[in-house]
Amino acid sequence: MKVTIVGPGKMALALAKGLEKEHELTIVGRDGERLLHFTNQLAKHAKTALLEKYDMDGETVILCVKPNALKAAASTLKGKAKTLYSVLAGTEIKELQKAIKAENYVRAMPNLAAEFFASMTTITGDETKKEEAKTLFGAIGKTLWVGSEKELDIATAIAGSGPAYLAMVAEALADGGVKEGLKRSDAMKLVEGLFYGFAPLLAHSHPALLKDAVMSPGGTTAAGCAALESKGARAAFMEAVHSAFNITKDNEC
Repeated sequence: MKVTIVGPGKMALALAKGLEKEHELTIVGRDGERLLHFTNQLAKHAKTALLEKYDMDGETVILCVKPNALKAAASTLKGKAKTLYSVLAGTEIKELQKAIKAENYVRAMPNLAAEFFASMTTITGDETKKEEAKTLFGAIGKTLWVGSEKELDIATAIAGSGPAYLAMVAEALADGGVKEGLKRSDAMKLVEGLFYGFAPLLAHSHPALLKDAVMSPGGTTAAGCAALESKGARAAFMEAVHSAFNITKDNEC
């Protein structure tokens, strides 16, 4: 299908790289030079259009601007979109409806893994667009349709922000290996392999069962888990989700 992406930023690029294989893309922005740089990073040719000259009438549009740039973008967009997909964190559908004309409104929260067809994208909005939305964002990974915007905002605090949390875990594990005497390159290869192999394990077993399967009495894993518990690692991650969710609520105010 034909898809227009408004706002050539990092998330837009990840989405474009994931979507270009199956869809015909148009990238819309304010700066022609930046648009050219954006499309040069794609494997296939994509059309470009300047924001002030673009008419979105009847188009399927994915809005990828920063939340604080919504009003500026809305004041320039012309026409009425067939469906507006928004990836703006913390921006409610009622706010989108006031700003931009469209027949249908859907919020989606992909993550940067979209570039590698491995995003975990949470979606909510117009139920008539549920299957289209799942198919569209299914081109870039897994999808989860939820029944409310509150649930999507909670999901944003997990799957949207999650790559940053896991990046901190990966970096810390590698640092731990280096501290004990591993070469940095070897430590990073180990962490990369760990993350690669963990996804299928998690898909087939509860986290608690995975932990128990690795943890033998008085063993190395038990010692490591005890150290993590002593530092409040589990509570820290729960607090990270809570704090991120609170920011989405603040953005809605």
